[in-house]
Amino acid sequence: MKSYHSLVNTSITDTTPPEVLDWRLVQLFLALCNSGSMGRASARLGISQPTLSRRLAELEAAVGQALFERTARGLVPTPAGRALQVPAQRMGEQAALLTLVAEHHERTLAGTVRITASEAVSNFVLLPILRELRAKQPQIQIELVPSDAIEDLLQRHADIAIRMLRPTQASLIVRRMADMPLGLYAHKDYIDRLGAPTQATLTAHEWIGLDRSDAMLRGFAASGNAVSREFFGFRCDSSVVTWGAVCAGLGIGVGLQAIASHTPDIVRVLKEVVIPPLPTWLAVHRELRGTPRLRVVFDALAQALRTR
Repeated sequence: MKSYHSLVNTSITDTTPPEVLDWRLVQLFLALCNSGSMGRASARLGISQPTLSRRLAELEAAVGQALFERTARGLVPTPAGRALQVPAQRMGEQAALLTLVAEHHERTLAGTVRITASEAVSNFVLLPILRELRAKQPQIQIELVPSDAIEDLLQRHADIAIRMLRPTQASLIVRRMADMPLGLYAHKDYIDRLGAPTQATLTAHEWIGLDRSDAMLRGFAASGNAVSREFFGFRCDSSVVTWGAVCAGLGIGVGLQAIASHTPDIVRVLKEVVIPPLPTWLAVHRELRGTPRLRVVFDALAQALRTR
């Protein structure tokens, strides 16, 4: 077996037999580096934590070094682990590119397309679009990843992404879609109980805010009403849950106008308060843009999201 140092110093053109380091163990190593915890890595890889621990021990035995230290903040790479990160990342990029190029040459529509978007967009905007797409193209299966986290297209966590920030990777094809207007809303039962808010009574009302994000704090400060986190009697970072809280009458919250216009008993309030709309970007890896089923789904999403 090769020593750790010889593994690190091996170049891409080395003729070392592939059994020296199992590619699946390299994938495991990268997942641990990127997630920083056993729990998140096991969820990403779809394996149990005991299995993950056994495979990590197998990898560390193969290289002859401990690769991570367990701390209160999670997993921290050791010097040996840091030395392996760059070559492992290069291996991951090349493996992902190999898959992308192979899929580029697929000529059939049959297969799966994995889409990621925010929780609110996934629940309230995409489902009707995907229903129509599935009716027209039943041979294409859809996997939808509702997540407010940024998913990695190159590493194939998703094939197509709908994002509110413009992706910057040079390997992506990115299209700007129609902005999604926002407004302030409350349920009619809340209005019946406490009345409609005005600029003068704004801070006397019950508000639905975010937990870890400071976006609403900054918004209030920009309008001349600086408030603390405790001002929001109900807080949650899930866009679906916060909209559900508005619909349940817990208070006033921010929502997409496209969703609110189709939600019974929801009233728009404080229309004079200007909230910047959400910019929307549609992204796909350029190698996948030529795959027939990816092209069909990408074009269907682009057409639908341009008209909203």
